[in-house]
Amino acid sequence: MKKHKPDPVRYQSQSEVESLGSEVSEGLSAHEQAKGLPHNPGVYLMKDAKDTIIYIGKAKDLKKRVANYFVANRSAKTAALVRKITRIEYIITGNDYEALVLENNLIKKYSPHYNISLKDGKSYPMIRITAEPFPKVFKTRRMIDDGSLYYGPYPDAGKLDLYLDLINRLFPLRRCSTPLKRRDRPCLYYHIGLCSGPCAGLISQEEYNKSIQAVKNLLEGRTEGLIARLEEEMREASRALNYEEAAIKRDQIAAVKSVGTEQQVQDFTQESRDYAAIEMRGPLCTISLMQMREGQLIGRALYRAETLADETETLLNFLVQYYADGLKLPQFLYVSHEIDIALIRRYFTEQLGGRLEVSLPLDGKHYRILRMARENAMRDVEKRLRSRDNTKALEELAVVVGLGEPPALIEGFDISHLEGKYTVASLISFRDGKADKPNYRRYNIKSLGGKIDDYESIREAVARRYTKILNENLERPGLLIIDGGRGQVNAARSILDDLGMFDIPVIGLAEEHETIVFDDEREELHLPLDSEALRLVIAVRDECHRFATGANQALRSKEASFRLLESVPGIGRKRSEALLSRYGSLEAMLQKSAVDLSSESSIPLTVAERLIKQLSL
Repeated sequence: MKKHKPDPVRYQSQSEVESLGSEVSEGLSAHEQAKGLPHNPGVYLMKDAKDTIIYIGKAKDLKKRVANYFVANRSAKTAALVRKITRIEYIITGNDYEALVLENNLIKKYSPHYNISLKDGKSYPMIRITAEPFPKVFKTRRMIDDGSLYYGPYPDAGKLDLYLDLINRLFPLRRCSTPLKRRDRPCLYYHIGLCSGPCAGLISQEEYNKSIQAVKNLLEGRTEGLIARLEEEMREASRALNYEEAAIKRDQIAAVKSVGTEQQVQDFTQESRDYAAIEMRGPLCTISLMQMREGQLIGRALYRAETLADETETLLNFLVQYYADGLKLPQFLYVSHEIDIALIRRYFTEQLGGRLEVSLPLDGKHYRILRMARENAMRDVEKRLRSRDNTKALEELAVVVGLGEPPALIEGFDISHLEGKYTVASLISFRDGKADKPNYRRYNIKSLGGKIDDYESIREAVARRYTKILNENLERPGLLIIDGGRGQVNAARSILDDLGMFDIPVIGLAEEHETIVFDDEREELHLPLDSEALRLVIAVRDECHRFATGANQALRSKEASFRLLESVPGIGRKRSEALLSRYGSLEAMLQKSAVDLSSESSIPLTVAERLIKQLSL
């Protein structure tokens, strides 16, 4: 696939960038400079006191976009960036597409500290089959557009090594590092049975490529023919009383089966599809990329970064960088956030010369696979978050809230709903400043009757949680954090007082200005944005929100599962409830054969067959 050259851009050198915006930057604060930007599409470059570019972004409207960095209710991570900005420069482009191209070029050139930036040296290894008459098979981290085939990437290096070791044992392929040259005698690898000697003309190209096809089948999970061949060779060796050879074949069969069982995600289609999901906790970002080829999950990779952009902007920049070489474009790309799909489609077509369908699935098969990718990203970013030492934050929090000692256990509440439906309260727990997931809880709010009432939702959830703690004499938290302002805090305080639990202090975090609200007569508290205590309170609040939103989405997904099941002729509400109750998810049903599904669920075989077909679409 040939790459198209990027559109010409107006910026060519550092000196040109330094001249841009200089008329408005002299003697003005960053905020004042932002006010002087034009209402045009383009790219903005933020510099620190050392005149180093620290962040590059694009915008359809430069003035509106950059002004958002300076609003009063900006997030803590945005405020951290703003404090470092001394100069803002800009480049006007003809449209937002030109801005995207220019932004990507500048990020690659300058690698600003606060942009996500992929480095070639951090790529995961792949298996390459060269485009030669007698191909080689080996590990690589670099893709070359010469017709070679690539399998991977393999985040688990052990799995890649297992494949290569198996290939080397099963197939006598050439290992020479130089281009194939005609020789009178083959090398040592031939004499020890590890090469078939194509350099000496000891094997035809047709016969050699039968082994290459078998390697492709192995890497793509199509192992039935290979296993059948090995089983026949094992039987022949056994009949000839060559038990050592038979044992080798037996072990090879076991190895082939073991790598085959690792292909856990299958959907029996011939499409090439990628799934990209992002999760962020403050500046920490992890992007999970899952690759499906011919119905097999062939690669899972996690990409980490620290960035001050939001999820949508970061994911878009990642995709532009990841596919920049144009060599690994799938047919379909599914994403976890609402990026500018029309913009990135145009980029893939005009810059990389390939059509790529991009979409954000809300239910169905692709949503379920994307949910797996998002779960992987979430686990990774939370692992990174847990590795941080929060001792200083806990000590500072005890001082500013007026606690006798740092709170060993913090609990937090948030409420989530969709227009009054699926109201859920999330309870999260932080132990020693780190998320304690086994003690997370969810409460489906039952007292609202379809109304939207966050205060009543808080009262119900707090009452249910702390009545249980009181009745079962469980550990009490040293601090309760509510996602909300004075009304939510007072609602929680009133329930705790009714229960006689006066020793549990309550604070709230009002998101508009990241303001700490107390449960007594104290005035609201505005901590410095670089405060460790504020960072920890924000982390608890954000985790509350994520967990509550996740519960809400799970309920919505369950409703979507009901709709999918009920769309199958012969399955109504009662049968769909029974199926979900028995199997738990659509994925679990898809693992069953129609016969098993029919017998286990007492539904007609024809209905089970229709169901399996519908789930496989």
